[in-house]
Amino acid sequence: MTNESHTPTPNLEQLVADADRGGRDARGMAGATLAAGALLWSFFQLWYASPIPFSLNWGIFNDTEARALHLGTAMFLGYLAYPASKRSARDRMPWYDWVLALAAGFCGSYLYVFYNELAARPGQPTPLDVGTAVIGLALLLEVTRRALGLPMTVLGLVFVAYALAGPWLPDVLAHRGASLERLMSHMWLTTEGVYGVALGVSVSYIFIFVLLGSMLDKCGAGNYMMQVSFALLGHLRGGPAKVAVMSSAVNGLVSASSVANVVTGGIFTIPLMKKAGYGGVRAGAIETASSVNGQIMPPVMGAAAFLMIEYVGIPYADIIRHAILPAAISYVALFYIVHLEALKLGIQPMMASGPARTPLQKLAGWGMGISGTLLVMGAVYGIGTGVQALAGQAATPILLALLAVLYVWLLRVAARHPDLPQDIDINHPVRPQPWPTVRAGLYFLIPIGILVWCLSVEQLSAGLSAFWAAMAMLFQMVTQRPILAWFRKQPAAPAWRQGWRDAVGGLQDGARNMIGIAIACGTAGLIVGAITLTGLGLRMTAFVELVSMGNVLLMLIFTAAVCLVLGLGMPTTANYILMATLMAPVVVELGAQNGLVIPLIAVHMFVFYYGIMADITPPVGLATFAAAAISGEDPIKTGIQGVTYAARTAILPFMFVFNPTLLLIDVNYGWELALVVAGATLASLTFAAATMRWFRVRCTLAEVAVLLLVTFMLFRPDWFMDHFAPSHENRPASEILATAAALPDNGRLTVVLKGLNLEGDELTKTVAVALPALEAGGGADVGRKRLAEAGLTLMRLGDQIQIGGVRFGSRAQRAGWEQGWDVVSVKAPNPHRWSDFWVYLPAMALLAGMWAWQGRRGGGTPQGRLRARAV
Repeated sequence: MTNESHTPTPNLEQLVADADRGGRDARGMAGATLAAGALLWSFFQLWYASPIPFSLNWGIFNDTEARALHLGTAMFLGYLAYPASKRSARDRMPWYDWVLALAAGFCGSYLYVFYNELAARPGQPTPLDVGTAVIGLALLLEVTRRALGLPMTVLGLVFVAYALAGPWLPDVLAHRGASLERLMSHMWLTTEGVYGVALGVSVSYIFIFVLLGSMLDKCGAGNYMMQVSFALLGHLRGGPAKVAVMSSAVNGLVSASSVANVVTGGIFTIPLMKKAGYGGVRAGAIETASSVNGQIMPPVMGAAAFLMIEYVGIPYADIIRHAILPAAISYVALFYIVHLEALKLGIQPMMASGPARTPLQKLAGWGMGISGTLLVMGAVYGIGTGVQALAGQAATPILLALLAVLYVWLLRVAARHPDLPQDIDINHPVRPQPWPTVRAGLYFLIPIGILVWCLSVEQLSAGLSAFWAAMAMLFQMVTQRPILAWFRKQPAAPAWRQGWRDAVGGLQDGARNMIGIAIACGTAGLIVGAITLTGLGLRMTAFVELVSMGNVLLMLIFTAAVCLVLGLGMPTTANYILMATLMAPVVVELGAQNGLVIPLIAVHMFVFYYGIMADITPPVGLATFAAAAISGEDPIKTGIQGVTYAARTAILPFMFVFNPTLLLIDVNYGWELALVVAGATLASLTFAAATMRWFRVRCTLAEVAVLLLVTFMLFRPDWFMDHFAPSHENRPASEILATAAALPDNGRLTVVLKGLNLEGDELTKTVAVALPALEAGGGADVGRKRLAEAGLTLMRLGDQIQIGGVRFGSRAQRAGWEQGWDVVSVKAPNPHRWSDFWVYLPAMALLAGMWAWQGRRGGGTPQGRLRARAV
């Protein structure tokens, strides 16, 4: 095989460019303008994310001004980076794109340029305002067509037309309508439309995280993680497929681009998987399934995850906590799937694993590695918190000095050994030594460690945490090569030059990767603005209730189908914004009316997962096309096989909507957490075995049914226990304060409310809200304070309790509590109900029985496996 087999071909590089950063690679003035614009955009976003403007009391931008500059820059760079069509020249800039870029930049930043004038006359647009808005809207839709494709543009046009044509539509869709002046003012001159929440999240969070990921990839962290995965797993049965899964999981820590993940890892793993015996279709599907899941892997998740900060109203650290278990078990299940495929196909290890070791030696090696990692993490946490406790205000410089010493020491360790190779020899793969490979790039983990520390320990905002991690990454990019050269006694000047080039290139790559995301957020804001202007959201509730007949499961299936259909023509970010605006509140509301409390984060994660699934689903999934281009196989067949592998991810959203413990909601640390993690992990493995029809040997249909039953018992033990005793018992409304006081920290208060909706219909629904930490003491005063902090005020009217007030933007308001509604009853945890975990025992018995049964069929010998394969 020639060198081209493991180097990205021009077509693959163009596919990544078209999908992520724009396909134009112009030279001369156009190239310089694009590069300078991208660099300045990154500098502006770093400035905006930093605390420096507030320290200097200079250069402070309010949220609206930052959104306008963000969109103006994105539209300007969008016309420079994205050609008008696939047939347009990539190496030069036509004159009309210059005109469109300048006009788009002006229109996009109009809200910043004339901010004071617009603030002085709210709701009174001038002809210049309206004209600029009309032109800006047209230019936004055109750059959307270039960057995101025609479907997203058409959808935006449909919603604009819907807002204008309301009086002439059928009764079921009709609304008052809006004049051109009102529509343009709403969409372009306020923060209700294009400059809404989605663009605000893009400014505050998404850009800085995308920039951090781009810099990590630019400095070599992606290659380091690939080499570590190869060193740890390359010698196993089906090793290349397991490398693909692990490298995609760890790459998901720093990158959230499905297509880029497929190309950077797939150029090595797909040919190796084909050579191992998986075949081209399976190889492409495995790489696609693992790379797409990178968007759900914390701490750097897909861009849509950052939108949850605003839509759900919780810190990003909480989103990471809720996302970590489903993401982890999804990758564990895929790892198991590729192992089962290797067993089914009779694939043997491709390379030697080194000196033979006994099972006890292998266990000891893994045990020492895991325990050593935990000890290091514990030492870092202990030293960090200890210095903070002892040094007070002086802790920050001390910790920075310790971090610098650690960074230099890790570079000294890496300098003693050659640099890691930049590729893998596909013809004659050789397994690297694990420990030398791991220690060669440990310094790459420092920025990730800073991010996690700031989020979890310091509890800083997501944007500020990513800023400090990005600054550490910039420092590392500039200095790592010169310090390595100094330790190796090599000339430092070339290393300094390369370090600065890497830093500038990382800043430019991050900005170019953000162009399409910022434009998607702007166009999605246009759609959301049309929904809020016309009241379409209220009609959507009635429509979904009609389609689902009030059944929550049918409603979720309908939501998943809509996500997949929209994903055929929309990027994940825009798909999530639209579905989170239209469907998430509907699911929560209709669930409440059916007596089911569905946490808002669960519905948003549901929409997020199914939006990502569209990257795999044929016939349009870009990640699938990238994998098929590498494998040389049919993309449709690759996509269909990828959907089979992705079934273990597709089932998870349904499970955590009905069983929120999978999102670590209402889960106490200790044995309860351990049981939830163990049960969920085992359930994902049994479901993977059922989808592959292979456990110890090939499974019969009856055995598949048993595996599915075990899966359901482990994922939904509460469903079985509900048939013996209810999870909650009803108490009088008068006990709400006492119940609130007795709940543990962040425990959920669940009540039944009754009242009138906007249409005048009397409804009853079940709602819940997590209450903040319990103060010292007890009694009604504590309960009242906890409710107040959650955003609730109660009124007592005789024997009745009524919701007196619900604070806007509070936990209670987002959870569906209604001002003026009566509290019918309080649902307290049932003390007489057995733990749900007792269901694990019969599930384990069934699984053990099936293991023994298949063993008797000859599953323990190669001959038995061959006989079973013929079943």
